[in-house]
Amino acid sequence: MELMKIQTFSGKIVLKTGLHIGCGDMEMKIGGTDQEVIKHPHTSDPYIPGSSLKGKVRALLEMRSGLMAHSKGKPLSDNVIQNCQDNKQRTMGERIIRLFGTSGSTDEENEKYGPTRVSFGDCMINTEWKAIATSNHWPMTEVKSENSINRIKGTAEHPRFIERIPSGVKFDFSIRLKQFKGDTSFQLDHLLLEGLKLLSHDSLGGNGSRGYGQVFFEFSDKEYQDLFNKMKVS
Repeated sequence: MELMKIQTFSGKIVLKTGLHIGCGDMEMKIGGTDQEVIKHPHTSDPYIPGSSLKGKVRALLEMRSGLMAHSKGKPLSDNVIQNCQDNKQRTMGERIIRLFGTSGSTDEENEKYGPTRVSFGDCMINTEWKAIATSNHWPMTEVKSENSINRIKGTAEHPRFIERIPSGVKFDFSIRLKQFKGDTSFQLDHLLLEGLKLLSHDSLGGNGSRGYGQVFFEFSDKEYQDLFNKMKVS
């Protein structure tokens, strides 16, 4: 395969609501679900792992494709796509695999789809925002109390305390997309932006049903920002 170019999508992720991505002490789902947020081991600053961002974007694209029911919740594979009778779903599935790659791929799949095109970097706190936060003595995390409600007694039960990154915090993101010869027809750059747009309508990390993890993207490149703003994904 011939590598034609590498596109870089960069900018800021801005938190609209508190974000919780766990540090892995308990079972993790997409984005994390445990009590403490993940932090950089040297600075103790919270960050957004690239794997959390990539996993959620891929999951949302697979949900939209309608193929998730056939894959039984596992990442899409070529076998699932080839057994699908809907041509539109098959085309979407093939685009997703070309973008994100296949897990446990065979030699035949490697030859058909090639390597993973997209890579997500870890998102660190924006340095300018951190300088402002430091000068104002703003904390980098907060602890929020959660509980369940006894429907009969009307009382709170089973309190738990969840650490999260407060709304307003800004992170730098960088996503790189390899474009190989012949990829133009698949519009993988548009597919990536569509996945990020879906995420801006959904949530990142744990407890999304409670309002956590709502984010929006500010792109450094005006062309990407304009395209992102105009996209309709629903």
